[in-house]
Amino acid sequence: MSTPTEQLAAAGVSIWLDDLSRSRITSGNLAELIATRNVTGVTTNPTIFQAAIGGGGDAYTSQIADLAAKGASADEAIFAATTDDVRDAADIFRPVYDASNGVDGRVSIEVSPDLAHDTDATIAQAKELSKTVDRPNVHIKIPATKAGLPAITEVIGSGISVNVTLIFSLERYADVIDAYLAGLEQAQAAGLDLSKIHSVASFFVSRVDTEVDKRLGAIGTDEALALKSKAGVANARLAYELFEEKFGTDRAKALTDAGANVQRPLWASTGVKDPSLPDTLYVTELVAPGTVNTMPEKTLEATFDHGVITGDAVTGAYADAHGVFDQLAAVGVDFADVTQVLEDEGVDKFIASWHDLEATVTNALAAAPEAAR
Repeated sequence: MSTPTEQLAAAGVSIWLDDLSRSRITSGNLAELIATRNVTGVTTNPTIFQAAIGGGGDAYTSQIADLAAKGASADEAIFAATTDDVRDAADIFRPVYDASNGVDGRVSIEVSPDLAHDTDATIAQAKELSKTVDRPNVHIKIPATKAGLPAITEVIGSGISVNVTLIFSLERYADVIDAYLAGLEQAQAAGLDLSKIHSVASFFVSRVDTEVDKRLGAIGTDEALALKSKAGVANARLAYELFEEKFGTDRAKALTDAGANVQRPLWASTGVKDPSLPDTLYVTELVAPGTVNTMPEKTLEATFDHGVITGDAVTGAYADAHGVFDQLAAVGVDFADVTQVLEDEGVDKFIASWHDLEATVTNALAAAPEAAR
């Protein structure tokens, strides 16, 4: 009998872990998840690194002491620690990367969220992160803000693989795909090998339900309450419909015929936040070929333990998904406002985590010389 994670992989879903810490790397836990849970990649974000470094015990003590002795600032110390972790994780995933011809075995690291509305600074830091990690299987995460879109094009155009994050609306997702295709066209014009450039588009799921369900509860009618916990999955399914449509165009086909890769949809925010829902909801209901599902460890373990994988749960459900959105509009949910609120909140949450991390590292740097005396 195959495990649910094996079945998920067989259905064309790449399982990535939405977490990274130095202790995961050094303890062998990351390698174990590759071997036993079919994990083929890792995503990180500022909140994950705040948890890793802020609560990392002794894992970062010696490095922070060394950096303190050199007079490093908090931002310099964060850059050094996180790029070291991502480089080491990338080395662990290198066999997966080689075996999948570069599709999987990917480790993502995000530009500073303080730069989310600064195109030029995002481009500069994305290139710096890529150069510093110096591994072919790194993905640089760039948020899908309006300022992020031209940065995506420029970074892809320079041959760097990108994980586009914080996508909530179909309209913004269409812009993201266009930015990726424009980047590939720039890379092609520059004579770069398109087959070496990879990208995923991280479409957030559970946060959509959290915001929509709050609004449905406030409306309070039977019709509204019957729609609770349906928007997140429906929105993601329609994103996959858009993915199929956009990569079926003549523009996209000209690039893929020249060796380019499609930009795979990635389901993010797949941990269930409503305890009344099945804990594998955003995994089992979003099975589709050529996708990635990045899971917190709790969701990964729940899927391994009792996930029921029944094959493609997306491509036959487009009509139902459109119906959900027709009903949401009918009861008065302004979904354009929902997705703008979620994007703003997403950026703000990552900024808050980043500033918490800066404060943690500032204190650790200040304490390091005292501990050494």
